[in-house]
Amino acid sequence: MAKKIAPTRGNLLRVLRALHLARKGHDLLEQKRQVLMMELMRHIDRARDIQKDMAEIFAAAYRALQHANVSVGIDTVQEISRAVPESDEFIVRLRSVMGVDIPEVDPIPEACPPGYSFQGTSGAVDRAFLAFHRVRVLVARLAEVETSVYRLAVQIRKTHRRVNALEKVVIPQYGAAAVAIGAVLEEGDREDFARMKISKEAGKKGLGREVP
Repeated sequence: MAKKIAPTRGNLLRVLRALHLARKGHDLLEQKRQVLMMELMRHIDRARDIQKDMAEIFAAAYRALQHANVSVGIDTVQEISRAVPESDEFIVRLRSVMGVDIPEVDPIPEACPPGYSFQGTSGAVDRAFLAFHRVRVLVARLAEVETSVYRLAVQIRKTHRRVNALEKVVIPQYGAAAVAIGAVLEEGDREDFARMKISKEAGKKGLGREVP
């Protein structure tokens, strides 16, 4: 609203409508920001819990791997690892929260049959395999939560900028324009009223004169 608006009643109505829409948009965006903030805090709490579990499970998995290396030898463990097929069973679904697509990874089954032969292996290898399967399950959950946190944070930042723009720029400008136009129109109404009153009084005086 850098350009000056002509002080007409039509423009006043348009400015008032725009001001009403700006205030309504501000309220809706503020509600959206609050909902996204609550969702973000929920995911941050989940991420904190998963990261704590991740540290413990990773440590347990590496201990199990060390035991397997001692049990059957590093070369054998490497050969066994090549026999384990790559996993492509991750199924990601999207859930919309106030227009933000939040990923949800379908749970990975806790039970997982080994993809290697039992010949030449030991219980230590099986324990290492199961431990790293638990790591995979947890990594999928962590990826889901961290991606959700990132997307929510980006959208909250955008919403915050829009709320600030409406609150500090758009609404004050429309409000000031409405006040300025209203003041000009009110002043014009007073002048018109004064002119009408003067004309009316002049007319009464003219009728009261005696015709010579």
